[in-house]
Amino acid sequence: MRLQKHVLTHMQVRMGIRSPRHAHPSTPDGSRTAMAAKASPTSHSYFSQRLRLHYLDWGNEGAPPLLLIHGNRDHCHNWDWVAQELRDQYHIIAPDLRGHGDSQWATGSTYASLEFVYDIAQLVHQTKLAPMKVIAHSLGGGVALKYAGIYPENVSKLLVIEGLGGPWWNRTDKRPHERLRDWIDSTRKMSGRAPRKYDSLEIAYERMHEANPHLSQEQARHLTVHGSNQNEDGTYSWKFDNYTHAMTPYDMPYSHTTELWKNIACPVLLLSGSESWARRAVEVGNPLQHFRNARHEVIDNAGHWVHHDQLARFLELTQGFFAE
Repeated sequence: MRLQKHVLTHMQVRMGIRSPRHAHPSTPDGSRTAMAAKASPTSHSYFSQRLRLHYLDWGNEGAPPLLLIHGNRDHCHNWDWVAQELRDQYHIIAPDLRGHGDSQWATGSTYASLEFVYDIAQLVHQTKLAPMKVIAHSLGGGVALKYAGIYPENVSKLLVIEGLGGPWWNRTDKRPHERLRDWIDSTRKMSGRAPRKYDSLEIAYERMHEANPHLSQEQARHLTVHGSNQNEDGTYSWKFDNYTHAMTPYDMPYSHTTELWKNIACPVLLLSGSESWARRAVEVGNPLQHFRNARHEVIDNAGHWVHHDQLARFLELTQGFFAE
């Protein structure tokens, strides 16, 4: 069941967390962002392929639109610090992808990248957000790049954090029957995997912080509160669907993906963390050759979540890129 508002507030107090209206979380570089100085975003739903999906609207509807797309097993509140800093300049929409956050889980077990692309296309269509700027992370970055290649007229600037993927994700070293058998076996195993339960939010927070030690304590607690639900037995589990761990045996071929990249009309800024495994996506195979107008920057002292690990530097680069 969903973690009800009064329970969440109670647990926030127990964990030393204040609501977004009153919290002033410290960023990793020691600065403080006034998340509470302004009103919280509003929650909304839309439908895509019969799924009820959730997004946050940060207001300021007369301003230029900005879409924020999170990564795999994350949620829309990953962008809260970024949104607070940019909300006065932009009308910000931050969705929960299907199977994540407060969006509905897919029926069955398949979460293909093109289904996420369709969801974003539906969100933009229904909210009339385009033309817009886009910031996207990891899985969301790959989705944003595909969307911008399909609808180049809808995206005016595209900033992607570690979302390039790579040709090794489309390896064909196994014969088709081997790949499909591996997929069936792994999906069958996933069907018996129950969501992990934590006895308290504090224990879940410790797991969050362990997974990304770059996070400040305040950041990790904020992400834990918004990224978990309380179960009927009083324990807590992450909101994302376990089947998002499973990879489809076939996706769009890399050659087709690069054709979409070539069709992107807007400037593209690709960001990587100096300490992240995902840097390899830009360092292997010269993917920049497939873009009309793209550049790559590496952020020092940052892992996969650059926008968390080095918020001030990330915002500096973002503002400069958008102003160009």
